[in-house]
Amino acid sequence: MKVLDNIPELKSGSSWFLIKLLLAARPFASPLHVVLVILNHILKSTYAFAQGPESSALEHEIHFVLLFSRQGKLRLQKWFITLPEKEKKKITREIVQIILARNPKMSSFVDWKDLKLVYKRYASLYFCCATEDQDNELLTLEIVHRYVELLDRYFGNVCELDIIFNFEKAYFILDEFLMGGEIQETSKKSAVKAIEDADMLQETMEEYMSKPAF
Repeated sequence: MKVLDNIPELKSGSSWFLIKLLLAARPFASPLHVVLVILNHILKSTYAFAQGPESSALEHEIHFVLLFSRQGKLRLQKWFITLPEKEKKKITREIVQIILARNPKMSSFVDWKDLKLVYKRYASLYFCCATEDQDNELLTLEIVHRYVELLDRYFGNVCELDIIFNFEKAYFILDEFLMGGEIQETSKKSAVKAIEDADMLQETMEEYMSKPAF
């Protein structure tokens, strides 16, 4: 019990823990899945506390994800940290300006404040992630590429217009892939199947609701 009392997620107002639960309890998630996710976070926190502060450096956590066009138009943003809306807009403008001003031949890694920006351009879109300074940049780059592969698999040769007109699907795919800034699903097949199942359920519900009630 003493170990559980020292878990930050359970001790400090449960704010971050509740955020993770909200991310986990997305539409169409079964109660069993939510329970398993809760247990997983509790066990991870307990293990990290038992191992000491050194173990936290082994976790690869993304602070936020930004997708924007060559013209600097923001197409998608996902924040895994809590910040005021005004601060988010300021950070977004600053990062977009920094990346767009860089030469294409330059490195895809940028030291920014106490974080590291990892970005890559696909066609007309820039995908950017912010991670801890000590995190592996190549792993972050692989995470970006895996998300693009998931979008490709779902949309079929994804383009900027797919993100613009189906932004809710892009967010849903990202939620299947990342949770709380950490990878939760490495299988492309499993992630896309979950999204397709959700689409099928949505279509079934819409068809059911459109029928006249007697």
